[in-house]
Amino acid sequence: MGKRLSWTWTALAGLACTGLASGPLAAAPPEPLPADKLDWQPWGDARPAGELCRGRYVMPDYRLPPPPGQKVASESDLADYGKDGETTLGGEVLLRRGDAQLEAPRVRVPGSRETAYAEGPLALRDSGLLVRGDAAELSLTSDAASIDMAHYVAHEQRLRGDAVRLARLEDGRYRLTEASFTTCEPGSDVWRLVGSDILLDRERGVGTATHARLEMGKVPVLYWPWVRFPLDERRQTGFLWPTIGLSSDSLDYAQPFYWNIAANHDATLTPRWISDRGLLLGGEYRYLFEQDAGQIEGAYIVDDQAAGEEASSTSTLESGDARWYLDYRHAGRFDARTRYRLRYGAASDGRYFDDFGRGFGEDSTASMPRLAQLDHRGDVWQLQARAQGYQKLDDPLLERDKPFYRLPSLAANARWSQDSGFYQQWRSNLTHFWRDVDETRVPLREAANGARLHLSPAAGWRFDESWGHLEPRVEWLATAYQLDYGERETERDESLTRSVPVGTLDGGLVFERELDLGGRGYRQTLEPRINYAFVPARDQSDFPDFDTSEQAFSWNQLWSPYRFSGSDRVGDLNRVSLGLESRLLADATGRERLSFGVGQAYYLEDRTIDMEGDPDKSERDDYANFNSYYRATRDRSPLVTRVDWQLTDHWRSRWQWLYDDHLEQTESTSLAVQYRADAGHVLNFGYRWQLEGFDPAQEDEDVVNYNLGEYDLSFAWKASRRLDLIGRLLYDNTNDRALEQLAGVQWNDCCYGLQLVWREWIDDNDTANTIEDDLTDRGVFLRFVFKGLGGVGGEADSYFEEAIPGYRATALGRF
Repeated sequence: MGKRLSWTWTALAGLACTGLASGPLAAAPPEPLPADKLDWQPWGDARPAGELCRGRYVMPDYRLPPPPGQKVASESDLADYGKDGETTLGGEVLLRRGDAQLEAPRVRVPGSRETAYAEGPLALRDSGLLVRGDAAELSLTSDAASIDMAHYVAHEQRLRGDAVRLARLEDGRYRLTEASFTTCEPGSDVWRLVGSDILLDRERGVGTATHARLEMGKVPVLYWPWVRFPLDERRQTGFLWPTIGLSSDSLDYAQPFYWNIAANHDATLTPRWISDRGLLLGGEYRYLFEQDAGQIEGAYIVDDQAAGEEASSTSTLESGDARWYLDYRHAGRFDARTRYRLRYGAASDGRYFDDFGRGFGEDSTASMPRLAQLDHRGDVWQLQARAQGYQKLDDPLLERDKPFYRLPSLAANARWSQDSGFYQQWRSNLTHFWRDVDETRVPLREAANGARLHLSPAAGWRFDESWGHLEPRVEWLATAYQLDYGERETERDESLTRSVPVGTLDGGLVFERELDLGGRGYRQTLEPRINYAFVPARDQSDFPDFDTSEQAFSWNQLWSPYRFSGSDRVGDLNRVSLGLESRLLADATGRERLSFGVGQAYYLEDRTIDMEGDPDKSERDDYANFNSYYRATRDRSPLVTRVDWQLTDHWRSRWQWLYDDHLEQTESTSLAVQYRADAGHVLNFGYRWQLEGFDPAQEDEDVVNYNLGEYDLSFAWKASRRLDLIGRLLYDNTNDRALEQLAGVQWNDCCYGLQLVWREWIDDNDTANTIEDDLTDRGVFLRFVFKGLGGVGGEADSYFEEAIPGYRATALGRF
């Protein structure tokens, strides 16, 4: 729970800095002292890696040992004692009481021994704090002190400043008059906060200032009648920096308020004004307990004045509609073996996140999950109970596209192994599927709700040695349904059962040899592998489709007997797969430098079971299209080739190629090359090509009607320990257009950080196969962080790391 206060004001008016040169706003702190007077020590050659500041504050040792109790110890070159008990110390005077030590050329102590008056130039040290000044008045019976023309440094917080007058109050707080505050290193004027009255509470980690102005390069840029700011990493209640967005036709202003309720829970309230839509109220609440944690967030606008302007003609959205979203997450554990998760998300309509977004780079959210899940993991048994569903965010959402809910789903799985290599496995699942649809508006085969019991016991034997392996395995897939078609009239059987055996035999050998390449020793392997799988065909034409999709072919599919995900379809298969792998291992470390694999599956029978589930297909007209017919009747799979090459410790590449040697065409290929330097530089190049209709699992609106070719180039260059340059280009070669362009700079200095990013991207309106309705969006993202004070703009670090694989953004809030 690391969110922290940035700044607070009592009034929103007057943020512009007009009139700063008059009245109480003309606070003029003294000129700062040079670095050597502020305990500043440059790093020199000892500068740690990644350290942004050119030096650090180091408090020297006390010059006097601590006196016992609350007594005052003193040391001086000269001492003069007056008749009335007054004492004057001269030369090099040292006074110490507790953790406070005073160094001055002359100190006068009246006979009452309650106060000391020091003449400067003087230095007062107190628990990681240094204050230099021209004159001081110190209490000898309490911690109170007052220093004129003061210059202060807090070592641990890395903050410094200057004040016409600095007073330490008896409660330990510091009050500064006509003072400044900054975390910039000595000699830097990037920013400072100047106020007529500043109060620093180091014990609570917070400061306040009245009639405060923010100066950048000594130029005033913002004014607050009253401002509150943090002194360390502790969370503080108050307003956070606003987020402002501008477009050609609207202004978007969000003003979050952070409430530090307690050490283990907090909240953020965010009013957001969008000029062409109205006032949106958002909020987030977080809590943390010993074994549980969670958060709830949401937003609401009572009257969206532009709700229907960008919606499709078939949408029910109208201008003036109320719109909202809610997202609740909770996770915890009852004990070390038993955990649970809760999630509930909902939105008023399918276009909410398209219109309002959720953060930089997250312009839309495809669904809102809903989940209640309980897991128990024993030594043998793993048990799970869950209720699950989600709201699909399409506008409009067609009846047939509404998702099924699992209400509930119960699973029990176990595995037993013997030293002889034999093992047994048990998997079972009972799920009730339900969705809220009008049964008359969906195809008959999609109109059923109901329960499904799926059992899959298995037994096998695994022989595994360094020179090879052999594994025969038998599995029994037993499935039963109890269906309900509601008021829909049908002759379909509502009680269905299916039993399918699955047999596999997997074996491989490993040959090794020593190899010398370029004077380096390697170990090369040659690993032939064979896999046989048999699954008979069963009629499944009356079976529903609750959670199943056909899987696209890949290297892993060579060795798997399952053609479908989920349990509603079991694909028939009579197949032999042959493969050959070779690996190059560095002898000294065993690190894999090169891995090459090639394989192909040979089908001994046609595959008649597809998503329709009918085993009686035989002619071309029995299939929906040529791709389906060809996948079912081809006698061999595409030839699969893959290479994973760790060229050096910094360069790595991956390549996969699926080639149909019958039609002599490439079905799919992908290439990824990455460079990662020790200094943090990252360069990525990727290429992806897929034949039209290659992936049968895609939904209708995502199946593109062309051969897909895309280039992806991204980089992050750490030009220095402070400067990062980032960029990305995702290019659709098929349609000759850029899908995303990103260019940015991140500057992270000792006392401030800056992110400036330009982004342009294609919004496909949730229809990947229809480019005519695609829209081009663009924006400029700016974030400025004043370390120790806060920052303007939302964080984009997570998006940068996702868009540029291998890049790790530096947290701007850290020194």
